Parts: sequence; structure tokens; C-alpha cells
Amino acid sequence: MTASNRHNDIKNIKILSSELTIWLRDSALPLWSTAGIDPKTKTSLDVIDLKTGAGLPVTRRARVVSRQIYSFLEGKKLGWTGPAEELATELYGWYTSTFLMPDGHYASCVDMNNTVTDTSFDLYNQSFSLFGFAKLAADLPACKTSASEHADKLRAHLMTAYRHPEAGFQEASPAKAPLCSNPHMHMFEACLAWEKASSDSAWADLADEIAELALTRFIDPVSGGLREFFNSDWTPFDGDKGRVMEPGHQFEWAWLLTRWGQSRMDAGALIAARRLYDIAWTYGIDESRGVAFMALNDDFSVRDPMARLWGQTEWIKAAVALAEVSTGAERDAYLADIPEAVQALKVYFADVPAGLWRDKLSPDGTFVDEPAPASSLYHIVCAISELHDFAESL
Repeated sequence: MTASNRHNDIKNIKILSSELTIWLRDSALPLWSTAGIDPKTKTSLDVIDLKTGAGLPVTRRARVVSRQIYSFLEGKKLGWTGPAEELATELYGWYTSTFLMPDGHYASCVDMNNTVTDTSFDLYNQSFSLFGFAKLAADLPACKTSASEHADKLRAHLMTAYRHPEAGFQEASPAKAPLCSNPHMHMFEACLAWEKASSDSAWADLADEIAELALTRFIDPVSGGLREFFNSDWTPFDGDKGRVMEPGHQFEWAWLLTRWGQSRMDAGALIAARRLYDIAWTYGIDESRGVAFMALNDDFSVRDPMARLWGQTEWIKAAVALAEVSTGAERDAYLADIPEAVQALKVYFADVPAGLWRDKLSPDGTFVDEPAPASSLYHIVCAISELHDFAESL
């Protein structure tokens, strides 16, 4: 890459970052903090109708509450002047009083009357509970003590009731297969967030354990690709389901392992992260649509060509993280990828009211007609925040 091309990429990255930050600050967060909140109970809604711009009274999922807490508080750091702290505090109180089950885990869903409709344990939801608590502890001094207590109790419960004998956690008690890498990815994310919010070394220890589990079990030692499903002994799950590799998760693990590898000065993690990125970029981007699609098989053939919004945000985050730790031609290549990843994300913002999005892009280039899901906001905010910080550093 010539110096001129590099300069143009950097200039483009700064412009795109500014555009996304303004869109988030002036359109998305104002909308989701009003239409995305039930005016009677001040609780979060799961979807907004694209035609009317109104939140819809559907079942509320636990993962969305923690994600909205993060999104509003991170949005404040990006310049949003709305009631971030008030909203996060209200959602926190609602979450801990409504979703927390007597045995110590957080339920999966509640209805519009705040009646729990799914009491089941889901490791994915527990990971996001820990993530939301970390954000509260880091950003709201008034919540730090209670958020830390909730997180400590949940971690202790997971260690007691769901611990895997080798490493990581079971998906149920009694244990059953398949085991999954995805909930561990978000627990890894939560642990890294807690490292910044707490001096308790237990979070760093758990982060290290999950990183090693990813490097030794989740990632195929031959191809370097990361699998989704496993047997009870952490070998690839039997049959066709054990072959699943998702491009979005290759990107997302690349982002996390880069952050962890950089903090631990672990060269092996950075090598693994670059390989994950290379797999997702080489085999998981549809050239005709310019977007990352849903799933590959373990031979990198296309398994599911549907393209979800969240995969594009992880592409951005991984390209940014690897550009930060790379030099020379390698860094130039990641810099050149960032605008392409941003353009892939912006595809989902087109032809809808400002601040909303579509979620599922079909192979024929049409979108599935459905409301905008609140769950996407976390992915979007995180990508914009990572891009913003990187653009500011250039």
C-alpha cells in the first residue's frame, strides 16, 4: 500500500466513524431510549416496528436487558446526552428483582406483565448478566457495590452448579450435550470487562481459563477455525452439527483473543486471532452482497448464507483490534478492511427510519420483513465505540 492509499484509508475511517457516532448519538439512542422503553413500567422492549416506530408488546428476553444497560451507558461515553444513568439504574433494578430465580440464575424471559415465562437456565443469559453488571460497576459508582455482589453470587453459583470438570461450564444441570462455545465467548467478554471494573483476581483467572479453552478445544488444531458445538469431553460434537463454524464468531473471537493476547503478551493468542480473521474474511464474506454470512462447515464450504447484522459489527471490531497490534503491510490490510466492514453494516440501516435497522439479509439480497430487534443495539454500540476510539488514535 502506498502512503497515499494509507492516508486515504485513515481519512475514510475517521469520516465513517464520525458518521456512525452521530447516527448513534442523534438517532438510535434517542429512539431506543423512548420507543424502546415501556412508558408505564420504564422497562425495555425487545423490538420496534419499522413502519410505526413504536415498541411492540412482546416477550422480553433477559439478554436484551443487560445489553441495553451497556448500550445506554456506553452511548453516554460517545456523547449521547440522554438519561443514560437513569435508564441503566431502572433497568438494573427491574432485572435483579424480576429475572433472578431462587436458585441463583437469571430466567430467560418475562411477559409484558413481568411474569416469568421461561425460568430455564441458559448459560448465554448468565454471561450477559455478568457483562451488564460489569458495566454498571465500572460506570455508576452508586451501583458498584451491589452490582459486584450480584456478579460474585452468580459466578459462585455457576462454579458450584454448572462447572465442567475440565474447564468452562455445562449447559445444564444435570449435564447434557452439546456444550457450546458461544456462551463462553460472552463470559470471556464479561470477565475482561470485570478486570477493568474490579481488583478481584478471580475474573482474570476465569478469563485465562476460557482463553485457554478456546485455544485448545474450541479452535480446530488443523484448520484454525472455531467450532460452535461439542461433546461432553470438549471434542467436536458428533454428526453434522459438530461441523458448524460461524464467520461472525470467528471475527468476534479474533477481537477478544487479540485483546486478551495483548494484555497477557501471549503471541499464540494473536496468531490464533489472525487465523480466525483470515478464515472469516476469506470464506465468510459474500462478494455479491459484501457482507459476512451466517455459517460455514468445517471445510469452509457455505452452510447458511443468511447474513445477520451482528456479523458485520464483529468484522469491524476484529479489523480494528488487529490493525492496532499489527505493523507494515499487515496493518495496511486491516486498515483497508475497516471501511468495507462499515459499509457492510450500513447496508442494514438503509431504507428504514433513522435509528432503526433490519437484521436478516437473504441470499437474494432482500431483507426478512420483521421489526427491528433491540438485541442488535449492543453489537452496534460496541462496534461504534471500538471504531471511535481507534479513529481518535490515528
